Amino acid sequence: MPGSDGFPSASGAQQHYRALERLYASAPVNAKFASSLNITGEGQSRLRFTVTPEDYHAAGAAHGTIYFKMLDDAAFYAANSLVTDRFLLTTSFNLFFSKPVRAGIVTAEGRWVSGRRRVFVAEARLVAEEGDEIGRGTGTFMRSRIALSSLPGYAADGPSGL
Repeated sequence: MPGSDGFPSASGAQQHYRALERLYASAPVNAKFASSLNITGEGQSRLRFTVTPEDYHAAGAAHGTIYFKMLDDAAFYAANSLVTDRFLLTTSFNLFFSKPVRAGIVTAEGRWVSGRRRVFVAEARLVAEEGDEIGRGTGTFMRSRIALSSLPGYAADGPSGL
Protein backbone atom coordinates (compact mmCIF):
# COMPACT_ATOMS: atom_id res chain seq x y z
CA MET A 1 0.00 0.00 0.00
CA PRO A 2 1.24 3.53 -0.65
CA GLY A 3 2.66 5.57 2.17
CA SER A 4 1.74 9.19 2.79
CA ASP A 5 4.14 10.25 0.01
CA GLY A 6 2.35 8.05 -2.59
CA PHE A 7 5.20 5.55 -2.77
CA PRO A 8 4.98 2.01 -1.38
CA SER A 9 5.66 1.36 2.31
CA ALA A 10 8.05 -1.52 3.13
CA SER A 11 5.32 -4.19 3.41
CA GLY A 12 3.22 -2.54 0.72
CA ALA A 13 6.22 -2.58 -1.59
CA GLN A 14 6.40 -6.39 -1.53
CA GLN A 15 2.67 -6.62 -2.27
CA HIS A 16 3.08 -4.13 -5.12
CA TYR A 17 6.04 -6.08 -6.57
CA ARG A 18 4.10 -9.37 -6.52
CA ALA A 19 1.09 -7.63 -8.12
CA LEU A 20 3.35 -6.29 -10.91
CA GLU A 21 4.69 -9.81 -11.46
CA ARG A 22 1.11 -11.08 -11.79
CA LEU A 23 0.35 -8.24 -14.19
CA TYR A 24 3.29 -9.25 -16.38
CA ALA A 25 2.22 -12.90 -16.37
CA SER A 26 -1.37 -11.97 -17.26
CA ALA A 27 -0.52 -9.91 -20.37
CA PRO A 28 -1.73 -11.84 -23.44
CA VAL A 29 1.47 -11.11 -25.38
CA ASN A 30 3.53 -12.92 -22.75
CA ALA A 31 1.75 -16.18 -23.53
CA LYS A 32 3.87 -16.17 -26.72
CA PHE A 33 7.16 -16.17 -24.78
CA ALA A 34 8.74 -18.45 -22.20
CA SER A 35 9.57 -15.73 -19.70
CA SER A 36 9.19 -14.79 -16.07
CA LEU A 37 9.54 -11.52 -14.17
CA ASN A 38 10.87 -10.90 -10.68
CA ILE A 39 10.85 -7.45 -9.07
CA THR A 40 14.00 -7.72 -6.96
CA GLY A 41 13.67 -4.42 -5.08
CA GLU A 42 12.79 -0.77 -5.44
CA GLY A 43 13.65 0.28 -8.98
CA GLN A 44 14.99 -3.15 -9.95
CA SER A 45 13.68 -6.01 -12.03
CA ARG A 46 14.94 -9.23 -13.52
CA LEU A 47 13.35 -10.95 -16.49
CA ARG A 48 14.35 -14.47 -17.56
CA PHE A 49 13.54 -15.28 -21.16
CA THR A 50 14.07 -18.45 -23.18
CA VAL A 51 15.11 -17.73 -26.76
CA THR A 52 14.22 -20.47 -29.23
CA PRO A 53 14.71 -20.89 -33.00
CA GLU A 54 11.14 -19.58 -33.44
CA ASP A 55 12.53 -16.17 -32.40
CA TYR A 56 15.22 -16.11 -35.12
CA HIS A 57 15.52 -13.83 -38.13
CA ALA A 58 16.61 -15.27 -41.50
CA ALA A 59 20.32 -15.34 -40.51
CA GLY A 60 19.76 -17.67 -37.54
CA ALA A 61 19.87 -15.44 -34.44
CA ALA A 62 17.24 -13.74 -32.29
CA HIS A 63 15.36 -10.98 -34.08
CA GLY A 64 15.74 -7.43 -32.72
CA THR A 65 12.11 -7.38 -31.63
CA ILE A 66 13.02 -9.97 -28.99
CA TYR A 67 15.83 -7.73 -27.69
CA PHE A 68 13.44 -4.79 -27.55
CA LYS A 69 10.74 -6.73 -25.71
CA MET A 70 13.12 -8.01 -23.06
CA LEU A 71 14.83 -4.64 -22.53
CA ASP A 72 11.61 -2.61 -22.54
CA ASP A 73 9.87 -4.99 -20.12
CA ALA A 74 12.79 -5.05 -17.67
CA ALA A 75 13.21 -1.25 -17.69
CA PHE A 76 9.45 -0.65 -17.56
CA TYR A 77 8.90 -2.87 -14.51
CA ALA A 78 11.91 -1.39 -12.73
CA ALA A 79 10.31 2.04 -13.18
CA ASN A 80 6.75 0.92 -12.37
CA SER A 81 8.00 -0.64 -9.13
CA LEU A 82 8.19 2.95 -7.86
CA VAL A 83 4.58 3.79 -8.78
CA THR A 84 1.64 2.15 -6.97
CA ASP A 85 -1.30 4.03 -8.47
CA ARG A 86 -0.78 4.23 -12.25
CA PHE A 87 0.37 2.10 -15.14
CA LEU A 88 3.39 3.62 -16.88
CA LEU A 89 3.70 3.93 -20.65
CA THR A 90 6.89 3.74 -22.71
CA THR A 91 7.39 7.06 -24.50
CA SER A 92 10.83 6.38 -25.97
CA PHE A 93 13.43 3.63 -25.92
CA ASN A 94 17.00 3.54 -27.24
CA LEU A 95 18.61 0.19 -28.01
CA PHE A 96 22.17 -1.02 -28.42
CA PHE A 97 22.77 -4.54 -29.72
CA SER A 98 26.28 -5.78 -28.95
CA LYS A 99 26.12 -9.49 -29.78
CA PRO A 100 23.71 -11.90 -31.48
CA VAL A 101 21.98 -14.47 -29.33
CA ARG A 102 20.82 -17.92 -30.27
CA ALA A 103 18.80 -20.46 -28.31
CA GLY A 104 19.14 -20.31 -24.54
CA ILE A 105 18.26 -18.36 -21.42
CA VAL A 106 18.68 -14.60 -21.51
CA THR A 107 18.38 -12.42 -18.42
CA ALA A 108 17.23 -8.82 -18.70
CA GLU A 109 18.23 -6.72 -15.68
CA GLY A 110 16.25 -3.51 -15.29
CA ARG A 111 17.24 -0.53 -13.15
CA TRP A 112 15.50 2.77 -12.45
CA VAL A 113 17.78 5.74 -13.17
CA SER A 114 15.84 8.95 -12.46
CA GLY A 115 12.46 10.64 -12.10
CA ARG A 116 9.73 10.06 -9.53
CA ARG A 117 6.85 12.29 -10.54
CA ARG A 118 5.52 12.17 -14.09
CA VAL A 119 8.48 10.93 -16.15
CA PHE A 120 10.80 8.04 -15.23
CA VAL A 121 14.03 6.92 -16.86
CA ALA A 122 15.16 3.32 -16.54
CA GLU A 123 17.76 1.17 -18.23
CA ALA A 124 18.20 -2.52 -18.84
CA ARG A 125 20.90 -4.86 -20.01
CA LEU A 126 20.68 -8.32 -21.55
CA VAL A 127 22.99 -11.08 -20.38
CA ALA A 128 23.26 -14.37 -22.28
CA GLU A 129 23.46 -17.71 -20.50
CA GLU A 130 27.26 -17.78 -20.72
CA GLY A 131 27.47 -14.36 -19.02
CA ASP A 132 28.14 -12.11 -22.02
CA GLU A 133 26.26 -8.83 -22.29
CA ILE A 134 24.39 -8.92 -25.60
CA GLY A 135 22.52 -5.62 -25.50
CA ARG A 136 21.34 -2.69 -23.45
CA GLY A 137 18.74 0.02 -23.62
CA THR A 138 17.39 3.10 -21.91
CA GLY A 139 13.73 4.05 -21.81
CA THR A 140 11.57 6.97 -20.81
CA PHE A 141 8.25 6.15 -19.19
CA MET A 142 5.37 8.36 -18.11
CA ARG A 143 2.35 7.95 -15.88
CA SER A 144 -0.82 7.08 -17.75
CA ARG A 145 -4.42 7.61 -16.71
CA ILE A 146 -4.80 3.85 -16.25
CA ALA A 147 -5.14 2.89 -12.59
CA LEU A 148 -3.10 -0.21 -11.75
CA SER A 149 -5.94 -1.37 -9.51
CA SER A 150 -8.26 -1.44 -12.55
CA LEU A 151 -6.12 -4.03 -14.34
CA PRO A 152 -7.28 -7.61 -13.65
CA GLY A 153 -3.75 -9.05 -13.62
CA TYR A 154 -2.60 -6.53 -11.03
CA ALA A 155 -5.63 -6.81 -8.78
CA ALA A 156 -6.01 -10.62 -8.89
CA ASP A 157 -5.38 -12.21 -5.52
CA GLY A 158 -3.96 -8.96 -4.23
CA PRO A 159 -5.20 -6.72 -1.47
CA SER A 160 -7.53 -3.94 -2.53
CA GLY A 161 -6.28 -0.42 -2.48
CA LEU A 162 -2.76 -1.08 -3.79
